[in-house]
Amino acid sequence: MKKPLCLIVSCTLLSLAGFSQENTLTAKEKKQGWTLLFDGTSTNGFTTPGGKPVPAGWQVKDGSITAIKGGKGGDIITTGEYSDFELSVDYNIEPGCNSGVKYFFTKYEKGGNLGMEFQILDDALAEDNKLENHRVGSFYDVMPVTASDKKINPPGQWNTIRIVSKKGKVEHWLNGKKILSFTRGDAAFSAAVAKSKFSKAEPAFGTVEKGHILLQEHGGQVSFRNIKILSLK
Repeated sequence: MKKPLCLIVSCTLLSLAGFSQENTLTAKEKKQGWTLLFDGTSTNGFTTPGGKPVPAGWQVKDGSITAIKGGKGGDIITTGEYSDFELSVDYNIEPGCNSGVKYFFTKYEKGGNLGMEFQILDDALAEDNKLENHRVGSFYDVMPVTASDKKINPPGQWNTIRIVSKKGKVEHWLNGKKILSFTRGDAAFSAAVAKSKFSKAEPAFGTVEKGHILLQEHGGQVSFRNIKILSLK
């Protein structure tokens, strides 16, 4: 009887050890200056765009923060604002889900609350999958993914996105592969914005100096974890 019990205890400890590695920073990341935006146990550091507490439609469980399907939790944003940064986020969606991570989210003089969006989508089943610049990894409604191949884990599995913004240059990464790069404010960027739904924003969409990080709730169930950021100088 002792051996099976020991095996159970060992497996449990290994499971807990694996779980504890989520939403933590390595010694190297701490030295580099990374900051956790989600502690894995609470909604500390997030509010609604209007500055109110995170609604009940968002649930923190098993080390992830989840927008519950039909929960009407709305979007949530970080309390802090960021300019040059490297952001890393894990996400997991249900089939057919539409979501996103926005950055440089702020209130524009004309256009309301806006942010540049790394689109999260079930490319196969989501309704909004017809346009290339609406599919996963795109700069939503502005620029499509430029990589010829994207490595996407299916709904129900975790994917990791990375957004790097430094001195106007922006990169979108998905599961370790760079899938899009552009320069904010240059001719190609301005032309793409002019064709988008954000063309009438003032100042010009995507040219603000800083903004919040936003987790989007779009009706479907989406979970996030390991949300961390490094300010770049």
